[in-house]
Amino acid sequence: MQLDPNESEQITLNRFESMLKTNDILFFDSEEFEIIINYYLDNGKMALAKKAIRIGLEQHPSATNLKLYLVEVYIIEGKLEEAEILLDDIYELEKSNEEVYIQKANIHSRKNEHTKAIALLEIALDITLDKSEIWSLIGMEYLFMEDYENALLNFKLCVSHDEENRSALHNVIYCYDVLEKHQEAIDYLLEYVEKRPYSEVAWQNIGKQYYILKQYNKALEAYDFAIISDDAFVGAYLEKGRVLEKLGFYREAIECYVLTLRLEDPTTFALIRAGKCYEKLGDYELAEQFYLQCIDQDTLLEKAWLALINLRMKQKEYVSAFNYVEKAIKLNNTSFKFWDRYAVLSKKLLDYESAIYGYEKCIEISEYSFKYWLKLADVQLKLARWQDAKNLLETAIEKFPNEAEIEYRLAGIYYETFDSKRGKTFLLNALKHDPESVDILKKKFPHVYFNPEVLPIISTHRSKI
Repeated sequence: MQLDPNESEQITLNRFESMLKTNDILFFDSEEFEIIINYYLDNGKMALAKKAIRIGLEQHPSATNLKLYLVEVYIIEGKLEEAEILLDDIYELEKSNEEVYIQKANIHSRKNEHTKAIALLEIALDITLDKSEIWSLIGMEYLFMEDYENALLNFKLCVSHDEENRSALHNVIYCYDVLEKHQEAIDYLLEYVEKRPYSEVAWQNIGKQYYILKQYNKALEAYDFAIISDDAFVGAYLEKGRVLEKLGFYREAIECYVLTLRLEDPTTFALIRAGKCYEKLGDYELAEQFYLQCIDQDTLLEKAWLALINLRMKQKEYVSAFNYVEKAIKLNNTSFKFWDRYAVLSKKLLDYESAIYGYEKCIEISEYSFKYWLKLADVQLKLARWQDAKNLLETAIEKFPNEAEIEYRLAGIYYETFDSKRGKTFLLNALKHDPESVDILKKKFPHVYFNPEVLPIISTHRSKI
């Protein structure tokens, strides 16, 4: 009885591993060693792969393919010089072996010598019977060089000779995306599905391209074809849900998202999007359930916590929202978004000291986002802590020079603290940099804005605009 190939390979692997355990010496032909080595390399078991290569070469010292596996291991380990020496030895014996050129190209690629790699791959292309693999490798080299036109050309050649090569097909679409040739991508894919009408991957990508072009109804049609091709294709349901959501069909979008939860393990994307749809429908209870389920799936997912916190804020349930913020911060105290909500909610609850602490944490984590400097200063101003606000904004203006929003505040503070000379300097700078934002002064410091000394400065500057 003839064995199934997979069964035969498993027997070979079992024999080899049994040999290692017992220290017996068993004979394997070179093809069996190739099966063993390939299995270990594919599964990341480098130590066992190296052991199989060593034993294989002891039993078959002239086996070129085993030597090429050793070259591959050298390259993976970064031993490029050893790999080159061994390749040169193999080349002297087998000048027409395409794998020699492929591995030489691999070495040049590792050295960022992509033009040399392509030249070697083109030699391999003349030798090989499997041109599709070489075109794919050449395409990757052009990708490394960010030459997307030539990469696209080679990936398309690869797909034309091997329509089942999904990796090459994805790379074709990637190149079209980078080149922003979305209509060309659609045209290419429509030709592709004429030959393979049940390619769910092609239909899904057609939908994605139509989505980018905001042709949502055509995108829906494409996703429907993807689902017809494979009614368990989760990606198509998720993409279809996204389009339906964009069109405002929230209940239909929810159906798509929920269906994916039945097809495979729940994804956080589907759970959040279903929650967002329920939120838009005003069903806050179900929205919360989905957000909580998402947090159960991934406790550290920032988006889920923020969705839950924002939902509570929308409902004006500030105490509940604040409790969720505190839980989120315990899990991740380096998220400036969590600290931002902490500060905002503290203000809502009239706990200004906590608001100050929250904004200080935002500045600590996101130092170069000047909006938090302004928010912290505004809380200090609300508490009439003029000196604290002034010190903070003086530091801020060093980090963010010529920012009018800082300068208007400093102008107001100096006028309020009877230093009109410094106040005027900052006011003139602010008017110079952004005269349209002078209402900041009017809103934050109305006494200063309507000061008989200040109004003429503002009026004079405005008349010059």
